[in-house]
Amino acid sequence: MSVRTSLLAILTIGPAYGFQLHGELTARTAGRRRVNVGQIYGTLERLVVQAAIESAGTTDDGLPLYRLTPGGRAEAVEWLHGTDSSAGDEWDDLVDRVLIASSLPGARRAGVVRSVIAANRARWIMRRDNAPNGSVVTAQDRLAAVAASALADAALLWLDAAERQLHATPSSDVERGLSEERPRRGRRPSAAIEHSSSQ
Repeated sequence: MSVRTSLLAILTIGPAYGFQLHGELTARTAGRRRVNVGQIYGTLERLVVQAAIESAGTTDDGLPLYRLTPGGRAEAVEWLHGTDSSAGDEWDDLVDRVLIASSLPGARRAGVVRSVIAANRARWIMRRDNAPNGSVVTAQDRLAAVAASALADAALLWLDAAERQLHATPSSDVERGLSEERPRRGRRPSAAIEHSSSQ
């Protein structure tokens, strides 16, 4: 999973601030993806420079809000409906796409979840059916081919289970808007220093 694309997908819900996006990413991937807050802010800065997001003003207490640009929205939609992954990230990208897509408000009604599952099922069937067989020559080649086939089988089983579970679960238990929980603010270092020096 790319932090960039997952943040863009979450921002399809509406404007959000950095710490809020940090919590949303953790919650919407069921804690599978833990990214430090600094990485979130660094990614947001790059997304602004790349014109994928822009300022949406600030919250009442001054936190900067970000919203998608048309280009950022197109990239988010492309990632959600896509199946491309870096080598070695295929399983995690699959699970993250389904988890994030299923959490978006209105995603089931709009057919997004069905589309994400169908596209990924087709991809994993193709990977399983095109796994190397006669061309393997070393023991490592054979082991890698068995691993690729087993991963494809596991992905297909998980997609079937995910589809059944999502079908049996009311949308209101899966889909949600952005959390309104405010960040806890610690004491500023200067206040702590002043307090200790006055004693």
